[in-house]
Amino acid sequence: MILKIKNMESRRCKILVKQEMDKLGLQNITVELGEIEFEGDISGEKLQLFDSALKKLGLKILVDKRSQLVAKIKDAVYQLVYLTGDHIKPDYSNFISEKVNISYNSLSTIFSAKENITIEKYIIAQRIERVKELLIYSDINLSDIAFKMHFSSVAHLSTQFKKVTGLTPSFFRNNRNDRNNELKM
Repeated sequence: MILKIKNMESRRCKILVKQEMDKLGLQNITVELGEIEFEGDISGEKLQLFDSALKKLGLKILVDKRSQLVAKIKDAVYQLVYLTGDHIKPDYSNFISEKVNISYNSLSTIFSAKENITIEKYIIAQRIERVKELLIYSDINLSDIAFKMHFSSVAHLSTQFKKVTGLTPSFFRNNRNDRNNELKM
């Protein structure tokens, strides 16, 4: 993610910005005059904290509104995948739409244009990442994982898992020690 910073015009500004990033635990790739490149995306909450800190320094984030929406969508998906209860099957489109306060169709168009993937495929990828974590770090059986992650059945989970990873969940779990707990897709 790249942020443009208004009024960041000196080496001293760069030092102050780096200090604020360190305080918030934000990992950067580069900090140049007027621009910061981050590793991955920044959550909406951290972005607001960072923006507040920069304003105190007389600086301002010039963020593309579409990038902000994408970050909010990703935050909502994270909440759905990692923080919802086992017993509630979420309505992804309504949840995301309510969290971001924009119609799902508009969000879908913006997300697809910025990320080159649909929200639905992104959700599936995140759900599979969560399943991978459960397979590696727990002894929960596939049936319980399918239920916990709101798949209609173990067969549905297995099909989605294989589409994303190229492996079956059982094969993935049985070979987890060979990967040294690697969670890459």
